[in-house]
Amino acid sequence: MYQFYMDGVLLPVTPSSFTIKAANQNKTVTLINEGEINILKLPGLSKISFSALLPNQPYSFAQYKDSFQNAHYYMDKLELLKTSCAPFRFMVIRTNDSGTVLMDTFDMQVSLEEYQLDEDAEKYGTDMMAKIELKQYAPYKTKKITFQKTETAATTATVTEQRDTSTKPKETTYTVVSGDNLWDIARIKLGDGSRSSEIYQLNKDTIEAAAKKYGRASSSNGWWIYPGTVLRLPS
Repeated sequence: MYQFYMDGVLLPVTPSSFTIKAANQNKTVTLINEGEINILKLPGLSKISFSALLPNQPYSFAQYKDSFQNAHYYMDKLELLKTSCAPFRFMVIRTNDSGTVLMDTFDMQVSLEEYQLDEDAEKYGTDMMAKIELKQYAPYKTKKITFQKTETAATTATVTEQRDTSTKPKETTYTVVSGDNLWDIARIKLGDGSRSSEIYQLNKDTIEAAAKKYGRASSSNGWWIYPGTVLRLPS
């Protein structure tokens, strides 16, 4: 069983397939009397594409995180993701027949590059079909350039990285609030969303206890976390 999440929103009808294209930045050049050579470079950003049915009526085969929402709810969400100019979390969760989350969950920070909405009464009835293209998002930071004058009035450029000079001690715990997920907590508090697994392993007993308190068999490896839970942050 598969579940597709875009910025925490569960797509009601799981796409039958999705494509991941790993970009290549290698460069082929021709040397005199040597022929072609391939200059290897770091890979580019991956592209993800799929089509998703947006129903205007509840179906028995559809999945809803809370309650039924019509197609316009998801159409509005797509437009917001496109115009907000901010990355978001895209997840494909794979579970077995018993509902246990498998370890090969696909989890990536992405941007919504393009989407297309098709309305065809013969194919989809009153429903809508959305063709979606996502692109992997790589976080980055800028550097600050300051110009200093020497005693001889010569101007030099010095590149300095922004540093936190505050004497305030780093936080060692974090209290979960409504809407939180481990990826965003790791991204904001640790500077790297991929460290969410470290937070889960460090707080596994606490997270699982909270999930059982709220009636769940497990937290699905930290997918379900609840307000008020105090998490220790890894160093």
